[in-house]
Amino acid sequence: MQNLRTIFAVASLLWIPTVAMADSAIKPSPQLPATMPWDLEALSQPPSFEWVDEQSPVRSLFYAGEPYGGQPTRVFAYYATPGTLADDSSLDKNLPAVVLLHGGGGTAFKEWAELWAKRGYAAIAMDLAGHRPVEGKNPHDGRNRTRLNDGGPNQGDEEKFGSIDKPAKEQWPYHAVANAIRAHSLIRSFPGVDPQRTAVTGISWGGYLTCIVSGVDNRFKAAVPVYGCGFLQENSAWVPRMAKMEPAQRERWVQLWDPSQYLPAVSMPILFVNGTNDFAYPLDSYMKSFDVVPSPKQLRVTVNMPHGHPPGWAPQEIGLFVDQHLRGADPLPKLDMLMVKDGQASLRWQGPKKITKAELHYTTDTVEINKRKWKSIPAKIEGQHVVAAAPPENATAWFFTVQDERGAVVSSRVTFSGESP
Repeated sequence: MQNLRTIFAVASLLWIPTVAMADSAIKPSPQLPATMPWDLEALSQPPSFEWVDEQSPVRSLFYAGEPYGGQPTRVFAYYATPGTLADDSSLDKNLPAVVLLHGGGGTAFKEWAELWAKRGYAAIAMDLAGHRPVEGKNPHDGRNRTRLNDGGPNQGDEEKFGSIDKPAKEQWPYHAVANAIRAHSLIRSFPGVDPQRTAVTGISWGGYLTCIVSGVDNRFKAAVPVYGCGFLQENSAWVPRMAKMEPAQRERWVQLWDPSQYLPAVSMPILFVNGTNDFAYPLDSYMKSFDVVPSPKQLRVTVNMPHGHPPGWAPQEIGLFVDQHLRGADPLPKLDMLMVKDGQASLRWQGPKKITKAELHYTTDTVEINKRKWKSIPAKIEGQHVVAAAPPENATAWFFTVQDERGAVVSSRVTFSGESP
């Protein structure tokens, strides 16, 4: 009996989509490290694919992934558009599109793709751990997933960290990034999609991937990493895991897979979304990640934001930011640097929407950054300025948030005591 992988590899050749050559290729940034392992010319091409379900409001498909263990692989994904939801293909003309990257313990989420389709986007949400969700069961429960016989690496500790001595192409971060970019090339090729208006967003480990993908694939016009960031070797939930590595192993992991190597190559607008007390991606590493990005960037740091997939895709600012850069919608408020002088904290804001609320948040704790308690005090809105009493002298970190008339919240950069102004 012929091997199923061989059957898929041959049959999928019949499903090779095409896309206009103009601006279809990734143009590598000179800021990318020389050790970057991905073949960007190959990843610029749409992968072969086959539909699993081409009739439902949220459709499903397999597309070709990267070879793993010397064998071809395929990736499961959901796809939705305004037209698929309404069963009316005439609605799908020049659609903006978004690529959705799940986090650790996640999978392809049908509800996430549907959420973006309801916003007027084409959306693709894939499984980046060699699985597919079981239809009709709760996809947030890891027991409701099926391992693909021809899937790529799982997303456990061994695949993320324990495989560091293997060739780069046999490790999870390589496959996850490559398959995210393959999904981008695929959705750009679909009828009704405007390939010049695409964005990427991801949650937790998907936010980590978004930080890498946005530096590697400059065809995106906007990026929103949620929780995930770089400098994981300096402070993150995985510092103890990295401490178990030999120094050379840890150095190789950082060089190949830490987002700090790729964020300096980001060229599109990017919105970082996180909470003050995230258990996995703490604010010090988060601000370092924000600082190294050269492109237009904004922040939405809020006090005690919960960590998870639904909480990670819930903030309305994600959609508003993507709308701003893909559809020309009204922008989020833009904040200048927070200044503390003469007993006052202040900053200047810009934007077409009225600011209805502003707060200064600070902590005086000196424990680990993601275990500190935060205090919030109201700030005054004085024209284009936001003003509050300066944080106390023993404050260890502080930042402003402002809210516009839509309820959209953005924050200033978090300032730490001892930093230069």
